[in-house]
This record gives sequence, structure tokens and C-alpha cells, in this order.
Amino acid sequence: MLLEDKDPAGDIEGEAVNGRMCIVTRQSGTPETLIRFVAAPDGRVVPDLKKQLPGRGCWVSADRAVLEKAIAKKLFARALKADVTAGPELADEVDRLLSMQLAGMMNMARKAAQFISGASKVEQAVRAMAALATFHAVDAAADGVRKIDQARKAMSFVADDGQEIPSFRFFTEAEMEGLLGQNAFIHACALAGQAGEGVVKRANMLARYRGTVPVRAVGADTGLPTQ
Repeated sequence: MLLEDKDPAGDIEGEAVNGRMCIVTRQSGTPETLIRFVAAPDGRVVPDLKKQLPGRGCWVSADRAVLEKAIAKKLFARALKADVTAGPELADEVDRLLSMQLAGMMNMARKAAQFISGASKVEQAVRAMAALATFHAVDAAADGVRKIDQARKAMSFVADDGQEIPSFRFFTEAEMEGLLGQNAFIHACALAGQAGEGVVKRANMLARYRGTVPVRAVGADTGLPTQ
């Protein structure tokens, strides 16, 4: 029997962690490792990234390959107990929404002075052990990335856990301009604080979904392997 949300009103705040199970892998997970889906009034399956939409929901591991399997095997109709439609475009939609969610948190963290950009500022923050994670454009110049990576490596020797902070490369400069507008960057980093931690949390989620692995995953329960 598939596990699903029991409250028809969609109140899932009190739902026990073990009450969430991926409809494909049959493994339980946390909000950080699963994505909730619900049926829209028109019968489409839609992702509920904020886990707030009302109605019956089901869960899928935050992994594009797993979601594509759920779509191919038509598992949503059974899990949601409804005549629903989930096409291949759903996987792209989840990626788009996760990317937008990350960009939104980056902008919020920037306003809170917990997300800074610029190669020199990022390197200084890393060497001061103030950075939680670094971010680079996919098409960033190798020299700039290398200098910051050298700083991450150097600081790992004095860090309490002896590991480098994670580094993410999700978008090209052009893609970031579309997502962040004038806040687009080539090199950036998240700093300590609630907003900065939110950036790293969402970066981990997108990395997990895309099947990419940062140098080191931040947090005790990210579900990502470390190097």
C-alpha cells in the first residue's frame, strides 16, 4: 500500500517523517530528500515545493531519474487515486522551479548581506572562513575558479571537520541573468545566517535533483555523498 497524505485539507505540518515515502523507491525520506506532488483541478500533476498545497499528495525522491520513472510507469494516478496527467515535461518543470527557488533565495540572502559576489570578495570570505559555500557560473574563467578552489582547499586544513566547503556550478552567465537579472554573478558565496543557509539548502536540493555532487554537502541530513 502506498503511503500518502491523510488530511484532505492538506495540513501536512504534523505529518511524521516516516509518513513520507517515495512512490517509486518505496523509501522513506525527509522534506530535504523528497518532493511532494498534488493533482491540480484540471488533472495535471504539479509539484508542491513549499509543501503547502491542499489535497491528497504523494512523494517522489528529489532525483530527476526517479521522477522520470514515476512518469513513465504512470504511478501518479495510483498514488493520488485520481485520473491525472503527468507528461515528460514535468521533469523539466521541477528543474525550472527548483532553479527559481534557488535564485529567489540568493536574492533574499543578498539583501540580508549573506550572499556576496566578485572573485576577490569571495576568496577573502573563504579565507576568513566566513563562506558556507561557493558558486560559479558554468562558463566562468578557469583561473578565477582555481584561485577560489585553492582557498577552499587551504582552509580545509584549519576547519574543524577538515573538509572543504561545497562549491556549486549550476548555470551559465546568460542563464543567471535570466534568473537573477542585475544580480547575476560569475563567482559568489553564501555567508552564515538564516538566508545564507537557505541558499545552501536549496543548492543541495537542486544538485540532488540533477544528480550532481558538490565537493562537500553542508548539513547533517542532505542525502548527498561527500568526497
